[in-house]
Amino acid sequence: MLRLSMPVRTALSRLTLPVMLMMSLALVLAGRADRRLGVFLRTQVDDALAPLYRAAAAPVRAVETDRGAVGTWFDLRARNAALRAQNHELRRWRAVALALEAQNEALKSQLHYVPTPTPSFFTARVIADLGGLYARSVMVTLPRHPGDVRDAVAMDGAGVVGRVIEAGSRSARVLLITDLNSKVPVAIGRDGERAIMVGQNTASPRLLYWTPGKPPREGAIVLTSAVGGIFPNGLPVGIVHYAGRNDPEVVPFARLDSLRVLRVFEYGTGGSTDVASNATIAKAR
Repeated sequence: MLRLSMPVRTALSRLTLPVMLMMSLALVLAGRADRRLGVFLRTQVDDALAPLYRAAAAPVRAVETDRGAVGTWFDLRARNAALRAQNHELRRWRAVALALEAQNEALKSQLHYVPTPTPSFFTARVIADLGGLYARSVMVTLPRHPGDVRDAVAMDGAGVVGRVIEAGSRSARVLLITDLNSKVPVAIGRDGERAIMVGQNTASPRLLYWTPGKPPREGAIVLTSAVGGIFPNGLPVGIVHYAGRNDPEVVPFARLDSLRVLRVFEYGTGGSTDVASNATIAKAR
């Protein structure tokens, strides 16, 4: 065996990288100059390495098809990958099934839903802001042959204004929710806690008879309640605001100080206003 001195081996190790770079550059230039030369060289290299590839592939195939421990390990690895993909697909379908189940339950619950009657309504123009017996009321015009519109609900474009308490053949009086004589059953917030909204001849009516220990939350929405049979469920009234400690008020959505045109909705609830109000207050207590 030829032994090389340390300086010679050091020089050869330093020359290895430059020589390989020069050879690579020469091959690139030769391939650019003659493309057939590059194809020929690649083909010769592939032919020379093909036996090595076949020799290396044969043991791998033998191991993969073997019935022993190694072959079983390869088979289990492939099956594990297939099971992972199948599990991922099943999880996706499980989410779809849960969504469909929730939708099915919602549809089943609607089978027992009793829809509220569609109200008839007409547009009424405010022609007078009256005082007298009722401090907070307005007079509106009526269309021809309006029928009995007493206890009909009056609204503007934002929320409940009040209800019709007196009606003639051409005009009607609407008692505003801020009047001292107005008592409206309401539902508060997302949970629909019951209370009575009582007018106090100011811009904001008060909330009374709410559930003990559960005071209305500041900023909670206030909707009408069907308790008492005068108002339907879910008409927007206003939001809760505390003017003082344990003194919740309702800031109305409707602009009660500048009423021009109202829509009067007749839900056909019927019944005496005073009796219904008294019954509601008694029940709330």
